[in-house]
Amino acid sequence: MTRLIECVPNFSEGRDEAVLAAIQAVIEEVDGVQLLDVDPGAATNRTVVTFVGEPEPVIEAAVRAAAKSKELIDMSRHTGEHPRFGGMDVCPLVPIAGVTMEETVEYARTLGRRLGEEVGLSIYLYENAASVPERRNLAVVRAGEYEGLAERITSAQWKPDFGPAEFQPRTGATAVSARDFLVAYNINLNTTSTALAHEVAMDLREKGRLKRDEAGKIAKDADGTRLRIPGALKECKGIGWFIEEYGVAQISMNLTNISVTPVHVAFHEATEKARARGMRVTGSELVGLIPLAAMLDAGRFFLQQQQRSIGVSDAELVKIAIKTMGLDELSPFDPATKIIEYRLAADGPKKLADLTVRGFAEETASESMAPGGGSVAATLGALGAALGTMVANLSCNKKGWEGRWREFSGTAERGKSCMDELVRLIDADTDAFNLIVAAKRMPKSSGNEKAARNAAVEAATCAAIDIPLRVMEVANASMEVLADMAASGNPASASDAGVGALCARSAVLGAYLNVRTNCPDLENETKRAEYLKRADEIAKAACDAETRVLALVETHLGA
Repeated sequence: MTRLIECVPNFSEGRDEAVLAAIQAVIEEVDGVQLLDVDPGAATNRTVVTFVGEPEPVIEAAVRAAAKSKELIDMSRHTGEHPRFGGMDVCPLVPIAGVTMEETVEYARTLGRRLGEEVGLSIYLYENAASVPERRNLAVVRAGEYEGLAERITSAQWKPDFGPAEFQPRTGATAVSARDFLVAYNINLNTTSTALAHEVAMDLREKGRLKRDEAGKIAKDADGTRLRIPGALKECKGIGWFIEEYGVAQISMNLTNISVTPVHVAFHEATEKARARGMRVTGSELVGLIPLAAMLDAGRFFLQQQQRSIGVSDAELVKIAIKTMGLDELSPFDPATKIIEYRLAADGPKKLADLTVRGFAEETASESMAPGGGSVAATLGALGAALGTMVANLSCNKKGWEGRWREFSGTAERGKSCMDELVRLIDADTDAFNLIVAAKRMPKSSGNEKAARNAAVEAATCAAIDIPLRVMEVANASMEVLADMAASGNPASASDAGVGALCARSAVLGAYLNVRTNCPDLENETKRAEYLKRADEIAKAACDAETRVLALVETHLGA
């Protein structure tokens, strides 16, 4: 598996394009690093940069970017709305794929050490990489900001983890961490009042606000500790500010764990809290990138509020999320550049599943051995599942059936799940074929090389069986959706369910041929027998299911 970490350095410069271009250039010079996003803000005078890659090149790129920022950014002249204490203010590392948080912590400490020793920055470790518990919270580490750093950095309690323990007016200090995926999210209000925006921020953020007694004094417990009224959202940090370039006040939030507080929950709750204080949310702004799953969850949430089916395309879910949260109010929101999976895919190899119908057919018809029957079988299965999903969505919108929207939405979601996996398997089948080709081309001149080649061929053969077997399983599972829709869906679309069943059966039987073609090449006789037994069972079940679906369809057809 590819080992990927994301690096999201924030630089205290959002206005000088030449400075930002120079920092971007040194990042892009590092082989193995993919720059995903550069998001400057003029009012905050801050830029969030996002890049990904294997851990070692990512660390190298971060060190080079820090050195360039030290050369070009002078903190003694910096002003901006966002809390900050350094030129490269923060530099978090985020595990994306094939890397654990524990490993990311060690990478963050390596990065911090290099920034201190090679670049000469004063480094504080925070969040999961923190050297002591008191430094986990970034707000605590950065308390007093740049203006308070000269006095703070020389104290024993706040000696940096790496680098000079003295105030450097030009560079300030840098906070380095290993953390979960964080979403920087700003919500726009129909007010110019920073104070009102901050009131809503305190209603929302986890730490809330200080509690006061009837006389307005800060309430304390018996030990003299100041009491707080917690906000509505866990794992949320927030402040209110006014953005001159947009002429609006915003609630600026960091959602530090979007599995606890998703973006759509933050937006919904902010809408309610703003309304309670006489304001209205007009839209919102995403700083940096966001995972696809967060946007899909948001789309489903808002569709459910509208009592509509959530079994629609990812593109539709993303569109609903953008429009409902007003993510395009202040500037265009392009999913291809703002959603991390789409951004990575745009720079990666092109997929068969992304071709036009004509393009896919012509590629299949070419002299190349792949794509072949396996990819075509997966395509047929995806089309069959898509037809079942379509009937469910049409049924959900049928006049007079409004009370059944949850039922049909659930069916559509099941169908879409099958469709999505079968679309993925279109390319997976070709990838499996390529694995076999690569394994058979391995050298075999010595005994060790022969053993390695044989093991690779056996593993690749298993993959070439696993993929079509999975096509069989998923296409057969889609028969349940098609049967449900033939029995109780919109009668006018019963024939579509029938066509879907024909596609699903063909997908199963087509993939069955691939399983049988590859099984004889498997050396492990026990595994070979298990594969064939399972494939035989699914093939029979699919044929029986097709018969049942078509019988149901017949009850809706005229003479």
